[in-house]
Amino acid sequence: MSKKVFIAATRQDSGKTTVSLGLIYCLKEKFKNIGFIKPVGQRYFIEQGYKIDEDSILIEHVCHMQAVLKDMSPIAVERGFTEKYIKHPHKSGLIKKIKDAYKQIAKHNELVIIEGTGHAGVGGVFDLSNAFVAKQLKSKVILISSGGIGKPIDEILLNKALFDQEGVEIMGVIINKVLPEKYKKVNELVRKGSARKGLKVLGVIPYEKDLTKPMIGQIQEELKANVIYGSTFMDNVVEKIVIGAMEPHAALDYITDKSLVITPGDREDIILTAICMHLIHGANGPSVSGLILTGGITPHPSVLNLIKCTDIPILLVKEDTYNVASRVHDLRIKIKPQDKTKTNLVIDLVNKYVDMNAIVRSL
Repeated sequence: MSKKVFIAATRQDSGKTTVSLGLIYCLKEKFKNIGFIKPVGQRYFIEQGYKIDEDSILIEHVCHMQAVLKDMSPIAVERGFTEKYIKHPHKSGLIKKIKDAYKQIAKHNELVIIEGTGHAGVGGVFDLSNAFVAKQLKSKVILISSGGIGKPIDEILLNKALFDQEGVEIMGVIINKVLPEKYKKVNELVRKGSARKGLKVLGVIPYEKDLTKPMIGQIQEELKANVIYGSTFMDNVVEKIVIGAMEPHAALDYITDKSLVITPGDREDIILTAICMHLIHGANGPSVSGLILTGGITPHPSVLNLIKCTDIPILLVKEDTYNVASRVHDLRIKIKPQDKTKTNLVIDLVNKYVDMNAIVRSL
């Protein structure tokens, strides 16, 4: 019979997927075959004719899973799913779908990593809260919370109450994204604070800025932007966002290495400034990771021809500059299958800061 662990979180974007990915790699030394399932997914792609959660696609690709994708992602919450369910509940059918998929995954694996969706109560509106799903799969839980002292422990206890209500055991907690300058203090106090509440801390992982940097391809997907040029440069990493609303000479002070410049398509002065800085300095100075042209305005053909002398991808959107900049700023950064640098960084962090032996003993 397969061992299993349910990875839950106290809130969205706490790092469930990154921890799950790291655990799969690091536990390979202890278990010959490890499977993965995300019973309920909210962001999905169409793969092999099925709606597959993006996290399942990432894990399948990076960890070379042998399972059928549809078993790794049995339920995808598409637009209108909740409304339809409230009108016509079918709880038993959804539970069966999850259990059947889990059985297929568990059949060939010694350990199954089960990834939840959001906090313990997410999914309750259609009778599939994380706490309830963990109970149905008879799994212990590792709870992930973001860095800090008081707030994480408060959130952990709030979530624990929901798991307790379902009779689900919390194996331990992992505190993620702790600021490096506060790591020593947080590591000490969160362990003492959690112990007072009867909770074991399995790991405290520092915040890693490189994991929050988006690639141009992710931004293009989020904005549904047209690629005018540079489809082969979608892996360019963005470290800074520059709004091109100033005079060209002022822009020179803002464009630094790996900048994304967002500007109206008719601001050819800003576009040319960005291109020139990129071409003149090359690898020895400020570089431009990409340009987003707003307002649906395409630059003059001669400007476009100059752009084609660079490796700067150009995206075109109809929205105004302010709205585009706001959406890029609020972008949820997810690791993509092709991003080996981030994947390796995640594995190193989990291996270094999470107690694998304690997890194996608890299993």
